[in-house]
Amino acid sequence: MSDTGPSVWELMAVDPAVPMDPAALRLVIRDQRRWSRTYVYPWLRVGSRVLVTLIVCGKRACPVRFAAHGVMDRLCLWFLRRFVSQDAVSLLVRHFIVETNLLNFCLRNALPDVPEVGLRPVTLAGLGDRAVIEHDLNVYRVLSGLGVSGVAGAPDGLDFGMLDIPPVDPEAWRRRLLNLDIQTALCLMNIPFALCLTPEEYRRAVHSLRLDASLLTVLASLTGDDTFLSWHTGLPPVRVDSNVDVPSMVYEHAVLCEYAHARLRQLADGEHGSCALPTSQSRFPARPVAL
Repeated sequence: MSDTGPSVWELMAVDPAVPMDPAALRLVIRDQRRWSRTYVYPWLRVGSRVLVTLIVCGKRACPVRFAAHGVMDRLCLWFLRRFVSQDAVSLLVRHFIVETNLLNFCLRNALPDVPEVGLRPVTLAGLGDRAVIEHDLNVYRVLSGLGVSGVAGAPDGLDFGMLDIPPVDPEAWRRRLLNLDIQTALCLMNIPFALCLTPEEYRRAVHSLRLDASLLTVLASLTGDDTFLSWHTGLPPVRVDSNVDVPSMVYEHAVLCEYAHARLRQLADGEHGSCALPTSQSRFPARPVAL
């Protein structure tokens, strides 16, 4: 009997439980289908984690603390330009914008007197100049401010005006020696991160990935929408641990941010339409994605 059912990728493109912007989902599916994701990532994932663990343990044992942020930026940009596919680069740059939008939604609606986050790179070069470090610090700053001042919704209704995503330039014109997928790339990029950051900086960066639960809770409180709470991946972040599968956590973190951003866009469309989006309505309407 022949198999006439939909493929994994066809289902992923229309799965009602995947609330993602169609353009981003198209990039994700193409990226997941790359040869490196199938044949290289499973092996590199193990090797990268072992090597990073050795680096982190060695740096903790070393009495001299040192960092090389500029070297880290240059290495990562060089690697992204020559060995990572333009789809993966687009997803990476897009994530910086998406998370900044989420943070600014929280600030504008809960702490309107606090300056908003300005980290919104639209080019690959924009990932340099300490962008990765600032990206993590912005999460700490916003959640710290909300923790001190409390989370209270805006009295005049929610402002969704910060959710735009400008076009991203992944330097498609540049000739690449390889076109690695984003998960394989993250495994390799985690090595210079561990090497070029102090143990304290690396621990802070890893812990920032556990703060998704905190951010989703804030979004649920501001919007009154429990959908955000359904994406919690664990308990509130009261444990600090650097010995984790960082590339996998980064990927899942980026996907969660995409989910949350898409949900805010849906809520914005409901608020600006003829009526608010009822909670009993299908939350994730069908949106076919060309493969």
